[in-house]
Amino acid sequence: MNQTERISSEKRHVLIQGGRVAAPDGRLIRADVLIDAAGLIAEVAPGIVPPAQAALVDASDSLVVPGFVDCHQHLDKTGVLRFAPNPSGTLQGAREAFATYARQAPPEDIFRRASKTIGRCMAHGTTAIRSHVNVDKDAGFNGIEALAQLRADWADRMALQLVAFMTPHPGQDLDWLAANIDRAAASADAVGGTPAVAEDPDRYLDLIFQAAADRGLPVDLHMDEHLDPTRLHFDKVFERVRRFGMQGRTVLGHTSVLSALPSAQFQRIMAEILELEIGLVTLPAANLYLQGRDAEQLPPRGLTRVAQLLRAGVPLATASDNIEDPFVPTGSGDMLEMARWTLLAGHLKGDELAATYDMITAIPARLMGLDGYGIEKGNPANLNVMQADDIDTLVAGGPVAASVFAKGRLVCRSAQSEIPLAAGSLQPC
Repeated sequence: MNQTERISSEKRHVLIQGGRVAAPDGRLIRADVLIDAAGLIAEVAPGIVPPAQAALVDASDSLVVPGFVDCHQHLDKTGVLRFAPNPSGTLQGAREAFATYARQAPPEDIFRRASKTIGRCMAHGTTAIRSHVNVDKDAGFNGIEALAQLRADWADRMALQLVAFMTPHPGQDLDWLAANIDRAAASADAVGGTPAVAEDPDRYLDLIFQAAADRGLPVDLHMDEHLDPTRLHFDKVFERVRRFGMQGRTVLGHTSVLSALPSAQFQRIMAEILELEIGLVTLPAANLYLQGRDAEQLPPRGLTRVAQLLRAGVPLATASDNIEDPFVPTGSGDMLEMARWTLLAGHLKGDELAATYDMITAIPARLMGLDGYGIEKGNPANLNVMQADDIDTLVAGGPVAASVFAKGRLVCRSAQSEIPLAAGSLQPC
């Protein structure tokens, strides 16, 4: 990629020339992309005449794709692994480790760690993140208040949504959550929780759905993180989706237990998911790491039925979940890496690489309700210029070089890219 003019921090037009543009209908089209001084896509067409003083980007050897979407993270937990070890490697071990740490984690610590991770994610081309944030007796409101400030500070570069993650613990009644859920929801973009570990799942789900309905917010649940077919809460959730009118506004994360159900039972649940327009999110890193450790034989892994759900048309996204904490000790913030993990661990096939690309772009954008997502006129210019032959090779091996634009501003580039950085933007990735 070559750049004939420096892209400065001044407001000006940018013309990305000759790239293969990922159109909203899934096709790759050879076209130019004109970004106006306000950071919006002004035109997508071949042979656009550059406006005076426009910065020019030669993308003739590159793809131009929308910014990646990570629709399930935990920014309040990111980077705490060395302070909150999890010797057992289990879900409960991780919960206990973070609860201990959260009791004394100051807001500035959360802010610093989350900022670092957001920067890493952006460096890999992510321009939208939804983060679940613990609200409970251990964490209080430190996490959600710190991340609400972070959401405001990053608004010019990152679309950050917060889920008020009302976290139940063994031995903790629901009175505290009931007394504080409205305050938490006031700072949030969605309301969520984990019914599988609640002592009274019915009351717990009522609290979550009622708070979401009262504020006009969607629901985003950790549906489960276990493989016990006798512990199911899908019907309880379906009943509340209908009762509170949350069709098309409910997302279920993990749904690991679907992989442990007989086929007929799974098919019944999947049919209701489709009828109620519920979105799902698989989190391969966490589920591969945490589940199945107590099995005497080589254990089944913790993913949901990725291939069957995706092929049936269920809106299924994939996401990072945790990054370098007691729940997942690894993580780079690279959504292309997560797409590869999903293909391999979810038993998708080599001809479904493009399907995993959809799982980090259009599908999670839909689940998050992102307005103006995609490369078309009038949308914010959140996009990546990535040197790769096509979508399959981009997912399979990553780009040779990349540059990231957030709301029209060049915010990051890989070391191989020849596009110079704007003054005051991030350093080379």
